[in-house]
This record gives sequence, C-alpha cells and structure tokens, in this order.
Amino acid sequence: TMVRPSEASRAEWSEIDLENKLWIIPADIMKMDRPHKVPLTGPSIQIIKQMQSISYDKTFVFPSPVKKGKPVNSQTANKALRDMGFKDILVAHGLRALASTTLNESGFDYDVIESALAHGDENKIRQAYNRSIYLDKRKEMMQWWSEYINQAKQGELDEKS
Repeated sequence: TMVRPSEASRAEWSEIDLENKLWIIPADIMKMDRPHKVPLTGPSIQIIKQMQSISYDKTFVFPSPVKKGKPVNSQTANKALRDMGFKDILVAHGLRALASTTLNESGFDYDVIESALAHGDENKIRQAYNRSIYLDKRKEMMQWWSEYINQAKQGELDEKS
C-alpha cells in the first residue's frame, strides 16, 4: 500500500471500503494533514479479509494483542523484519523507499508515485493549485506493484528487474 508504518498500524475498519477497493485514511492520521485514498489490490484485500475473521468486531484492522482497544504498535513491522533476519538491513519505512525506487526505475510518473506516498509537492505554488490525487493512475500502478511483489516472492523476476 506504500503507507507509513504508523498509518498501517492504526487502520480502522471504518476506513476500509472493500466495494470500491479503497482505504481512505483520515486527515488527522496523515502527516500532510489531508485525507489519503489508498487503492487496494487483490493481495492487500486478501490480507484485509484474513483480518476480518480476527478483528472485524473491533475498531482496528490490526488490534493490539496486549492493549485492549488499541492498535498494534507501529514498531511491530520493524520487529517482524528484525526477527526475519533483516536487522540493520531494512526497516518498515524503508519499504516505501524500495517502492519509490522500483516504480521510478520502471517508468511510472513521478507525480503518481509521490501522490501514492502522500508527499506534498516541493513547489508550494504548484501544490496550492494542483489538487489531483491521480487515483486512476495510482490504481494501475498499485496493481503493477502488487504483481511485482508477487513475482519477487516467487523468484520470477528476470535479472534486469
């Protein structure tokens, strides 16, 4: 989804729109203080559906197993990466950099990538006037990204990738 680990850990069921395949993160959660629409692809929807059986009766998609009524700790993904052997190699936030680098190298539009990352435009005048969120293009890009991740997971990427 290319969201920040803190945004993912705080995902609420009320933000998930499976019918439209969107996760709408409210402005008060976002670093840029504006709502963020995240296109959901097949693999991300699969994870959400798996979580339904665990937490659908709760507020959070990923509830804390320790603190009742709270989301999982935002550092949980980092702990999982460390436990998988990525200590001093990769942190959860670094997956955003990996996505950005891969998508840029694969020829995706800079504005679409930056919009997916919920970054503001460095040009403040352009940011004030350009209100596009590039949702249709982001849906296509996120589908490509999901397929790329699945190919990598299966060891199916060619040497150029």
